[in-house]
Amino acid sequence: MSTSAPRLQAQGLTLCRRGRAVVDAVGLALPALGAVALVGPNGAGKSTLLSLLAGLLAPQAGRVLLDGADLAAMPVPCRARAIGYMPQHFAPHWDLRVDELVSMRLEGQQSALDAGAVLEQAGLSAFAARHWSTLSGGEQARALLATVLATDPPVLLADEPGAALDVRHRLALVEALAARGRERLVVVAMHDLDLAFQHFERVVVLDRGRIALDGGAHLLHASALDAVFGVRFERVAVPPHTLLRAHRLQGAAHAD
Repeated sequence: MSTSAPRLQAQGLTLCRRGRAVVDAVGLALPALGAVALVGPNGAGKSTLLSLLAGLLAPQAGRVLLDGADLAAMPVPCRARAIGYMPQHFAPHWDLRVDELVSMRLEGQQSALDAGAVLEQAGLSAFAARHWSTLSGGEQARALLATVLATDPPVLLADEPGAALDVRHRLALVEALAARGRERLVVVAMHDLDLAFQHFERVVVLDRGRIALDGGAHLLHASALDAVFGVRFERVAVPPHTLLRAHRLQGAAHAD
């Protein structure tokens, strides 16, 4: 299909909890190729929107289209082949070995690779026989990414994948996810605005369940960005990038 045609679309997506719209009539068109960062303050609806786009949650209104077809009408195996989902926190019910985890992902899928080949490509052959509980946070993140990508899904959705990692491992993971956007569609929910604007060509800013901003690096200088996060951003030029330094608004109350 054309790389500019929408691969994944949200049309009027709405989901309410306890009388509040967590995702509020969101419309979004995502092409077949591209790295998209989804940012916003806590409670903006990032994780919920990703779950709706993955088909893990059913909207109360609106729909998700994958290559023009209603995602909700697709059999679960078809969704699993098309959309890879990387959750913020992952712990298998059993303390599986890494190669067992990858084999489970490959089961029933049409793939020329086995678990050993997948791990070799990811540079994780040494981890094949290790149990999940023995891996560090950075190793778990790398193993989980290799597992999700084992079937080479056209769409990858990742929810704060580096939240628990140190700076070095978080940077490496973000770079790997953004680089995949040159071949597939990648959407990553994240908190770090500097990493989002440095590594992703498109940034979607959520605020109270709605899309407040959607664009590229020019959003760094939008006053609406300050308003969404409730701070005053100082823009610091560090060529070739601009970094954001947040300052509390004068008179703002202390958070509990």
